Amino acid sequence: MIYLDYNATTPVAPEVKGAILPFLEESFGNPSCLYPLGKEARDAIEEAREKVASLIKASPDEIVFTSGGTESNNTVIKGVTWALKERGRHIITSQIEHPSIIKPCQFLWLEASEFDVTFLPVDAYGMVDPEAVKKAIRSDTILISIMHANNEVGTIQPIAEIAEIAKEYGIVFHTDAAQSVGKIDIDVERLGVDLLTIAGHKLYAPKGIGALYIRRGTPFSPLIHGSSQEMGKRAGTENVALAVGLGKACEILKERLQKGQQRHLERLRDRLWERLNDKLDIKRNGHPSHCIPNTLHVSFIGLEGRRLLESIPEICASTGAACHEGKATISHVLSAMGVSKEVAIGAVRFSLGYMTSEEEIDRASELIIDACNGLLR
Repeated sequence: MIYLDYNATTPVAPEVKGAILPFLEESFGNPSCLYPLGKEARDAIEEAREKVASLIKASPDEIVFTSGGTESNNTVIKGVTWALKERGRHIITSQIEHPSIIKPCQFLWLEASEFDVTFLPVDAYGMVDPEAVKKAIRSDTILISIMHANNEVGTIQPIAEIAEIAKEYGIVFHTDAAQSVGKIDIDVERLGVDLLTIAGHKLYAPKGIGALYIRRGTPFSPLIHGSSQEMGKRAGTENVALAVGLGKACEILKERLQKGQQRHLERLRDRLWERLNDKLDIKRNGHPSHCIPNTLHVSFIGLEGRRLLESIPEICASTGAACHEGKATISHVLSAMGVSKEVAIGAVRFSLGYMTSEEEIDRASELIIDACNGLLR
């Protein structure tokens, strides 16, 4: 098996697994308890919080653990709008966001009906124009949410520029960074965001754990109410083991980024593109330079992406966002980018990880080229 679907999910790093196991066995205490077993769990959570904060250059008290990216995104959309609904009821987002942003916005817009949402278009590369954001702002705009890097085509958005606009108008700004954290250097101060989403299973931690960065002073109402865990921002007994795992993953990725190992991903991605482009009629989707280093999204002209992947069982890749597969339909991202149906139907996303080897890329190239030639005969 050649795994090239790291944007869908990543394997749990061995070091992460090792960090988790003690908290599934002997160190099983409830972090709210005052005796030593509980204090051990509490200390482990706070250490993990520091590691997550360190990766994005935030303060530990600005990190809230969640069950994953979807909960973090829902928390932002519903929590900020609830906290600010007396000030205004208008949200700005883009047409290419993850469903965990689009669906909550649609819920507030269609079901609550008292909120209004502007879904901004993107250009042919999947890029949001900051000027379009500025023009969409109204006197009642309370939240802007634009993803950092697109999960399908990998395009990185001009977040810092949009953040400046949001700051100018006093609007809360959120970015979904589930696909960029750990792949590129992220500094929440440099980006200028008020909230930022992290998903554990996209960065070599287990599924079921994530985090939300909330800048101090950001208006916010909890999505989940109950006891006072997570500084009163997310009720429920903490998942100590998975929080520890996320912290360890962030520690590992910080070290990799400091060593510049993301260039390994970029080099292998470009190697795959060059080999395929040399032999096949393909089109690259997404921005060629403003793109996360591990993602290559291409359309195989004259072929159906789903059928191509079915003919190469040795390769794990995706015809779109992994959690929406099953039908040969045009993704909402490609549709927003203006990609024609004929081109979009042949789209395949290859996403690499730190475990990907040059030998795997070369073998994958051979298999894909052979499969394409066979299907086009």
